[in-house]
Amino acid sequence: MSDVAIYLNPEAFDTKGRALMGRQSAGESFLRGYLRHSGAPRWSFWNVAARKPEALQEALSELGDLNRPITWVPRADRSGLARAGNVHLPQPNVAREGWRRNMAGLRRGYGISGITHTTASMDIMDSIADLMSAPVDPWDTLICTSSAVRASVEIELEAVRTDLEERLGATRVSTPSLVTIPLAINTEDFSTTPEQRKAWRDRLDIAEDAVVVLYMGRFNPAVKMNPLPMAMALEKAAKRTARQVVWVQAGWGTSVENEKTYHDECRALCPSVGYRHVDGREAGTRFSIWSVADLFISLSDNIQETFGLTPLEAMAAGLPGVVSDWDGYRDTLRHGIDGFRAATYAPRAGAGRDLAYRHANEWISYDLYVGAASQVIAVSVDEAAQGLLDLIENEDLRRRMGQAAQARARSLFDWSAVIPQYEALWTEMARRRKAAAPLPAMPRNLAPNPRRLDPFHLFGGYATEWSSPSTLLMLTPGRSVADVEALMAMKLTTFGGFTGPSKDEALKVVEALSDGSQKSIRDLIADAEPGRRPFLERGLLWMVKYDVLTLLPRGSHIA
Repeated sequence: MSDVAIYLNPEAFDTKGRALMGRQSAGESFLRGYLRHSGAPRWSFWNVAARKPEALQEALSELGDLNRPITWVPRADRSGLARAGNVHLPQPNVAREGWRRNMAGLRRGYGISGITHTTASMDIMDSIADLMSAPVDPWDTLICTSSAVRASVEIELEAVRTDLEERLGATRVSTPSLVTIPLAINTEDFSTTPEQRKAWRDRLDIAEDAVVVLYMGRFNPAVKMNPLPMAMALEKAAKRTARQVVWVQAGWGTSVENEKTYHDECRALCPSVGYRHVDGREAGTRFSIWSVADLFISLSDNIQETFGLTPLEAMAAGLPGVVSDWDGYRDTLRHGIDGFRAATYAPRAGAGRDLAYRHANEWISYDLYVGAASQVIAVSVDEAAQGLLDLIENEDLRRRMGQAAQARARSLFDWSAVIPQYEALWTEMARRRKAAAPLPAMPRNLAPNPRRLDPFHLFGGYATEWSSPSTLLMLTPGRSVADVEALMAMKLTTFGGFTGPSKDEALKVVEALSDGSQKSIRDLIADAEPGRRPFLERGLLWMVKYDVLTLLPRGSHIA
């Protein structure tokens, strides 16, 4: 089995913050699933935040049993990624890592996998488009979490391919690999008990015979979903039944004011429905609130959504759902088996060019871009209301659909079923990479990343002259080892850190020139370790900058 280095940044899986995001919940869930179900004999983690390994190990230990050896790959050690064989990113920036890998001279060194979450932002759209021109190989893979998001990625890649071919005459473009692997959850986290149900109903003052419909997620109509169609569907259903219907919304808003508007306007559209809301950020709430409910509702209408974890969490809790027929929801909940999907309707292709234009010019924010698009995406309120009514009035139907949903979640969408799919992918990526023909030698004039050139090449015309291996240097009269030590102790001379010479290197240069001789840069760096020679070569100009050394210029304009 091929090893992989997992990109590890605590921010990507921290679910304790006040602004909890879906990608953080997914990141935490993935790591817990990976630690529990990985078949690898050892683990590798890429310490991209440059944290102390002990601190990272402590954070990981809160997620699972660390029962095998761990290799920590330092942030700057891409050779460590090559030793692992693959690197897995928790976002879709495969192209960006491809360029960085190329700059490190490791094009054949390791494979790259990334995963889609939200794909509607300009940065992520650009990173997907860059797959067609970045130095990525057929084994480098973008994992799409749903059939809907994969279709959208394919549309963007085809548009970029056509542009490169028609506008620039490109005859060869990259062919990135796309695979569809769903997100998953640790389904046992969502098992509920009668005791939890009673505790939540007592806390929220809900009668045991009331039918409770639960929504779980952010209270953000711009970037999550507009809640008003849910309110309208619930009101229609409540008016057609004699049962008491209560809507519990568990989530969190962007501000106190925005959250108040959210709840006030929801209440106004469903006066026949009991209304409760709770803060859904706490882990104790996130994993137990499902017990209060008899069924789940989520009428997603936003292009920022690509998969949708909460319908899956509801299924794992044994709840039937009424959801929109939208993005990844249709990959998880089966209509008429696990619940009901209400039809969605979007404008025809071409009707949103003004939105794309305004967003491209940054005249509207990302939130306004996706929020404005969602305002013209309709969910069938009538279909949602009918599904709600069927479940509200038929306890046996709720039980049967809930059992079917729970069985589906446990068999297909638990990490125990999905982590092996990841590991099979990484094994196949390694096999294809190792079987590939060697790369031809890179032409000398071909930059490893033309968008990130060496600054001393890109801005080489700024200076009067530039140094070369034959440039002559001498010790500035009156300078000594003491001057180097004094400079090294100052903040303004050393804030660049890694750009200058080490103290030992600088002292050796002073010693070599202390006899009053002139030496070339080539001679001064000859005794340094090969890997340090480029650093010392430019570091000699640090010593010139602070007048420890004197450079003998070539230009005739200098007397």
